[in-house]
Order: sequence, then C-alpha cells, then structure tokens
Amino acid sequence: MKQAIDEESLKALVNYRLNRAKETLIEVQVIVESGYYTTAVNRLYYACYYAVLALLIKNNINAQTHSGARQMLGLHFVSNNKLSKDHARFYAQIFNDRISGDYDDFVFFDKPTLDELIPKAKDFIAAIEDLLKEN
Repeated sequence: MKQAIDEESLKALVNYRLNRAKETLIEVQVIVESGYYTTAVNRLYYACYYAVLALLIKNNINAQTHSGARQMLGLHFVSNNKLSKDHARFYAQIFNDRISGDYDDFVFFDKPTLDELIPKAKDFIAAIEDLLKEN
C-alpha cells in the first residue's frame, strides 16, 4: 500500500523533478555539440518526461508507466485546455522519437532535427512550469 506523502516532501519531489527536467535540457546541448543526435533525442524526451512527472505528482495523479504519464497528461491537462493540443502533439512526437531511436534499427537523427525539437521542448517545459505555479 502506498504511503501518503506530507506537503513538504511533495513540494520537494515536485521541485526535484522540475530541476531534473531543466538539468537534462542542459545535458542535451552538450550531447548535441558532441554529435550524438539520437542520444540527444532520448535525453530531450526525458527532460519533458521529468516535467510531466512533476506536474502529475503535484496534482496527486499516479502514472505507473511512460504511456500512463502521457495518458494522464492528456486526461487531466489537455482535455480541459490547461495545456495546449500543440504541446500534447509535441510530447507524443518526442515520446515516439525516443522509442524509435532507442529500439528501432537504422534510425538516425540529425542536427537540423534537434534544432527544431529543442525549442519545442523548452516551450513544453515552460508551459508545464506555468501550470505548476498556478496552485
């Protein structure tokens, strides 16, 4: 049985996840500069995922899997227009790109792709951060 978490611990966990998102965005820049574009897509996804986890945790929404986190984001934040459909589409795209890059053969990403994805990821994480500030 899952134990209830006190307010201070909840806030610390939310801040930790959001900080991991921002830290991972910084990692992406270093990875791109090194030319490891597929790895950069993986880390870009995780930056977004950590931000989503922060939002779900803050709102006491449980997700056991990556797909579950995506589903809960849609159910609790996109369907009621708290988060835009464009953000949801981006998150679905980066989710699928990460899976493809990690598991499919002969999948390669390039710098122009990362140059397009990075600003979208930053915008996505900023939108999540705005939602975290709301309550």
